[in-house]
Amino acid sequence: MKKVALHSLGCKVNSYETDAMTRLFEKSGYEIVPFTEKADIYVINTCTVTNIADRKSRQMLHRAKKNNPQSIVVAAGCYVQADSQRAAKDSAVDLVVGNDQKNQIVSLVEQLINGSGENAVTDIGCTRTYEPLSIEDAAEHTRAYIKVQDGCNQFCSYCLIPYARGRVRSRQPEEILSEAARLAKKGYQELVLTGIHLSSYGTDLTGNEELLQLVQSLHETEGIRRIRLGSLEPGIITESFAEGLAGLEKFCPHFHLSLQSGCDSVLERMNRHYTTKAYEEKCGLLRKTFDHPAITTDVIVGFPGETEEEFGVTEDFLKRLCLAEAHIFKYSRRKGTRADKMPDQVPDQVKARRSSRLLAVAASCGKTYRAGWQGRQAEALFEEQVSIGDELFWTGYTREYVRVAKKSRDNLENVILPVTVKEPLTEEILACESL
Repeated sequence: MKKVALHSLGCKVNSYETDAMTRLFEKSGYEIVPFTEKADIYVINTCTVTNIADRKSRQMLHRAKKNNPQSIVVAAGCYVQADSQRAAKDSAVDLVVGNDQKNQIVSLVEQLINGSGENAVTDIGCTRTYEPLSIEDAAEHTRAYIKVQDGCNQFCSYCLIPYARGRVRSRQPEEILSEAARLAKKGYQELVLTGIHLSSYGTDLTGNEELLQLVQSLHETEGIRRIRLGSLEPGIITESFAEGLAGLEKFCPHFHLSLQSGCDSVLERMNRHYTTKAYEEKCGLLRKTFDHPAITTDVIVGFPGETEEEFGVTEDFLKRLCLAEAHIFKYSRRKGTRADKMPDQVPDQVKARRSSRLLAVAASCGKTYRAGWQGRQAEALFEEQVSIGDELFWTGYTREYVRVAKKSRDNLENVILPVTVKEPLTEEILACESL
C-alpha cells in the first residue's frame, strides 16, 4: 500500500480542498501519513496570496523531496496556477496540478507512476463550472468548513487570486445540503461556509440561489446547531440580508467584512467597490440588527502611494469603528497586478511602522469589545482543554467567536453550554460560568 502525505498552505478553502483530496486517496486504497513522515507521494496544496506565500510553497515542496528523494512530489493549487512554468521547472516537483483539476488528483498521480502522466494546468479563466469536491470529515473536531463557491470577479488592483482561481463558480445547493447532513451525522455541530468570494455565491446559478437562501436552507439541517459565514464584502450587507439572518436561531452573528483601507482615495486605487461611508453604514446596520455582534476585518498598510495623511485617515477610521478584531497586513507587491506597476511604492520600514500603529489600535479595540461581554450571557461551544497559569480550563467560542474558558472535571469537547461571561483570564480569553 503506497503512503501519501498532504499539506495545505493558505486559506480555509485550501484546507477544505486538501481534506477532499485526502478522501479521494483514502477511497482509492492509499495510506495517509503525516507530512513529517516518509511517504511515497507528497501533495502540497500551495498558496500565492503574497510573495511570502510563494516562498513557503517552494520551501514545502523541497522539504517533501528531502523527506524522500525517491518520492513523487505534487505541487497543486494557487502558486501552480499563477506560475505553472516556474513550478514545472522546479527540481523538487514531479507533477503540477491546477485549481480545477484537484478532483482528478489520484488518476493524475497513477498515470505518472505508470509512465504516462503529464502536468494538468488549464486556463482557469475559461472554467465556468464548479469543481466537484467533497469531504466526510474535517480536521477540527467541533466545526466543519464547507466550500460553497470558487473564483472571484472583483480584480482588486493588488490581488492575483482572480488569475489563480478564475471566475465565480457556485456549488449547487443540493450538494451543499447533502454534505452538511453527512457532517451533522458525524457529530459536527457548527458549519462555516467558505469560498474565494463568498458574497458572490449563487450569482452564476440558474434560479439565482443567493447566500441568504442557502443559509436558510442549511438552517433546517438536523443536528447542525450553528452556521457561521466566512469573509464577506460590505456590499452584501443590506437590511433584508441582516434581518433574514437575524431571524435564524442557528446563525452566528460574527461578520468578517473586508475593509483593506479606511481612506477613500486608497480604496479607489485598490479598485475596491465601496466607500468608507458605506462601510460604516453597514457596521451600523449590523449593530442595530444584532445584539453586540462581532465585526472583524482585514486592513492593508503601505499600499502604493499611501501618504502619511491617507494612513492617518485609516487609523482614525479604525479607532472610530472600534471593531472586535482587525488583521493588519503589510502590502505585498505581486508581479502581474496593476498595483505592482503603480508609482510611489512605500518603503518596507514605513510599512512596518504603520503596521505597528494599526496593530496597537486593533488590540485596544479588541480589548474594548471583549470587555463589553463581561456580565453578559452567551452560548459557548467548547473545543479543547488548555493550561492557563497553573490550572486546566476547557476553552471554546461563543456564537460571536469570543473565546471563553471554564473549569470543569467533565469532558466538554463538542459540548454547547449557556454561560455567563466573566473577567479576563488572558489577553484574549475570558472566564465563564455555566448558567
